[in-house]
Amino acid sequence: MHPAADRHWDMTGDKRARLKQWLASGEVRLQPLSFPQRELWEASAVPVADTASHICCIIELRGLVTPDECREAVQRVVERQEVMRLSFLPGKDGPLQMIRRTGEANIHFRDLLPAQGDPESIEELAREIFSEPFDLMQGPLYRAEMLRRGADDHVLVLTIHHAIADGWTLGVFVRDLCGAYLQGMVNKREALPEVPLSYTAWGAAERAFWQPVELEQRAAFWRSALADAHPLFTQNPEVRDSPAQKSARASFGTSGAGLRRSVFHLPAELGSAARELARRSGATLFSTLLAAFQTALSKWTGADDIVVGTPVANRNKPAIRETMGYCSGNVPLRGQVDGARPFSGALRAVQQTTVDAFANAMPFAELARALGQSPAPGRHPVYDVRFALQNHPIPDVTLPSLSARLRMRATGTARFDLGCEITEDGEALEVVWLRRENRFDESDILELDHLFRTILAGACRSPESRTAAL
Repeated sequence: MHPAADRHWDMTGDKRARLKQWLASGEVRLQPLSFPQRELWEASAVPVADTASHICCIIELRGLVTPDECREAVQRVVERQEVMRLSFLPGKDGPLQMIRRTGEANIHFRDLLPAQGDPESIEELAREIFSEPFDLMQGPLYRAEMLRRGADDHVLVLTIHHAIADGWTLGVFVRDLCGAYLQGMVNKREALPEVPLSYTAWGAAERAFWQPVELEQRAAFWRSALADAHPLFTQNPEVRDSPAQKSARASFGTSGAGLRRSVFHLPAELGSAARELARRSGATLFSTLLAAFQTALSKWTGADDIVVGTPVANRNKPAIRETMGYCSGNVPLRGQVDGARPFSGALRAVQQTTVDAFANAMPFAELARALGQSPAPGRHPVYDVRFALQNHPIPDVTLPSLSARLRMRATGTARFDLGCEITEDGEALEVVWLRRENRFDESDILELDHLFRTILAGACRSPESRTAAL
């Protein structure tokens, strides 16, 4: 367990009394943590109750939706998805999932003044909502607030704890919410259909699969693949430090470092060129972008041994694709950047490394344990750079009387020093950079983003050029 985690559990007074009442009445049932949940408690760089563990999004809703209709729709989602009724019970051998039999929609409403409806004001209000911590035991571990800009113009701000959600979950929530709204128009008494597989049933199946023999086979691969590897900025603590950042060194290793988000866009022609390069090379778009990212990161830092982490949805079976919950995993990807090698050769190496790593993916808490690594406050145990190509379904929903448009946000304390999240937006690519504010400033990110797009464009024009010349 993270060394700072214990202080977030308060089992005195009213909470202890409520717990006894819940257990005696049968209102709750207990389950072990899922493997992804264990990562938050055992291998995260920040305490599980830190706002770094919040997943945040803004859902723009257009339509004549009343507060009662919205509350009823959220209530149907709460009844269908057990993680909306899930919190955690501290135990002698570690936390347990505590699933309530029933739950009430946790949604609030606010009418905005005309001056509060612009995008900047909405973002400011959203940050306030995102930053409020959750009570891990009392729950619920989500909150929704409907900001009303007009009779048919609303913004739903949703914050949900990572222990019960991942990126895929947000798409499920939007679809369920719109489905629940339609269901309410047809028959207010009828509930949404049950999910094919509940989150706790999925967790039980994962525990049954990951027996010691299977874990050790995967662990042997990772001991070899990550031998003598180190997180990039832990290994090179002086990399990219400005005098102002050096003066912030005292707070560098703490969880108090805020997260900053910068958004850029790669034009459609560069996105198309990257896809064509991937096709000609027999690689994926992910590997193509990762090869350019690793090359840029190597040029930017001077390091040639680059380890990044990437999320995997971990929803290969159709039965789990309608289920809200934290199912995703994390896979380390190690790259050796050689400036004398042509980019085409680097891309082939990255593609093979990625295939091998994904084939040997295992629960990250078990991976970190197999490597003998544990987190320090503010420090991830294996990597401190995150790279992702977001391809989980986050739909824009359009119905005759309602439309919903979901956009991700990030807030709170950075779990990693640096992150790059790329989302396909038609032929174009949206690039979101996440940084610790006391580690990098905006000029650093502008420089890195320029370097990344320059290398990617050069690789698309001339893939046989040496990476050092791009």
